[in-house]
Amino acid sequence: MKVLIVSDTHGKDENLERAVYQEVPFDYLIHCGDVEGREIFIEALAECPCCIVAGNNDFFSDLPREDVVEIEGHRIFVTHGHLYGVSMTAEGVADAAAARDCEAVFFGHTHKPVIEKKNGVLVINPGSLSFPRQEGRRPSYVVMDLEKGEEPMAEIEYL
Repeated sequence: MKVLIVSDTHGKDENLERAVYQEVPFDYLIHCGDVEGREIFIEALAECPCCIVAGNNDFFSDLPREDVVEIEGHRIFVTHGHLYGVSMTAEGVADAAAARDCEAVFFGHTHKPVIEKKNGVLVINPGSLSFPRQEGRRPSYVVMDLEKGEEPMAEIEYL
């Protein structure tokens, strides 16, 4: 199953649209927060099941602050990350995922893409499609392949 992971679009849809059109077909879209009121547009654009959580800029949003999704037998903790100190380290969010019996955590907030293992948990931040902060400042997202009984495969993609 192909999963598109994005974050921190901040109501600016142009690069999100580019990423979606570049990656179709995919089976699931996960947005790690800071959609700024664009969740209905994002769900319509994706045309597949979506998990969208609220970020620190999603004021007055009805979106959940965090969620646990199960895809192809893989449990994933989805959060924006700001409540777990991700600007300093990903250990807190990795521990929160492990406490929820999840093998992976997807989060945003830092606007810097990361794929790494922390305390046995696969930690993924897709970066930002609107305001990237990593060296080179290229808009980024992650594409993941999830198959039942297989190790997850994930890759950072750049526009």
